[in-house]
This record gives sequence, C-alpha cells and structure tokens, in this order.
Amino acid sequence: MMRTKPSVKDLLMRYTPVAVALSLIVAVSSSVSYSEPSRELDPRAQMLLGEGRAAVSAGNYNDAIDAFESALTVEPGSTHVLLALADATRREGLQGKALHYYRVALNDDPRNLAALAGEGMALAEKGATEKASRNLARLETLCGKDCSETKTLAAAIAKGPSQQRVVTAEAVTPKPVVSEN
Repeated sequence: MMRTKPSVKDLLMRYTPVAVALSLIVAVSSSVSYSEPSRELDPRAQMLLGEGRAAVSAGNYNDAIDAFESALTVEPGSTHVLLALADATRREGLQGKALHYYRVALNDDPRNLAALAGEGMALAEKGATEKASRNLARLETLCGKDCSETKTLAAAIAKGPSQQRVVTAEAVTPKPVVSEN
C-alpha cells in the first residue's frame, strides 16, 4: 500500500478542533485572573479605616486623614482606603490632594463610580465646573441619571465653588481719611 501525502484540507479538518479547544482554554484561564474578587483588607488596615470613618463622622478630618494614611501604609494601593482618604482630604478643603488620590484610584479602576463622583466634586469645589461636567457626563453614561453618584455630583456642580477666593492686599487697603483737628 502506498500512502498519499495528506492535503491541506485534511490537515485543517484534523487539527482545527484541537486548536480551537486549546485557544478557548487559554482565553478562559487568562480571564479568570481578571475576574477574581478583591481580596480582603488586612485587619490592621480595617481597624484604621474604622477609626478614620469614626473621625469623619465626628467632623475631625485631620485625625481621619492620619488614620487613612496609616491604613494606606498597611495596604498600599487599596481602592477603599484611597477613596476614604480622598474624601477626607476633600472635606478638609485640600481639593488638590484629594484629586491626586481620586486619580490614583481611577488609574486602577477607570469605571469606579465613587472615584469619578469624588473627583468631579473636588473639581467643582475648586471652580473647574467644565471638567466636573465631563465627569458628570461619564457618570451618566456608566450608571444613568438616577444613581446616587450622578445626583450628588450634579448637586455639587450646581452649588458651585466652595472655596473663598483669595483677596489681594490692594482690595482691602483702607483709603486715607482726612480729618480736621
């Protein structure tokens, strides 16, 4: 018996199902690593996060910032801690610092609704309403007009800047008054 050389069509028919099955296995196994639930925080970080939240509730933002920064050293890059720290710094009036923390959180998760709303609120409080409106549009796209983050940001934009403008010395210098003796 003489064997003939298999044609290209025969080779494709034999090995295509195996190649498709292997590629599906690779695709599923690689996507599983992206869909893993976020791991729990270290107990020390959870304790510090609780202390910080209690300080925020009491209106003591400096102590809250200290607690959140300590939690961030225990759990570097934790989105929960970053958002809590950003919120406390924003409430303390440190919008620039808050924007930094919100942007770090958004680098890790660009679709994080709390980070988008917080960044927009910090921008609105600084007076950058155009940029805050971009965040509002993005939130409306992601979760609609009825979600709490969208409503909160829309209210902050409508309220306007919360910071007082810096007054120059020329604006408050008293005018000389001439009086007779």
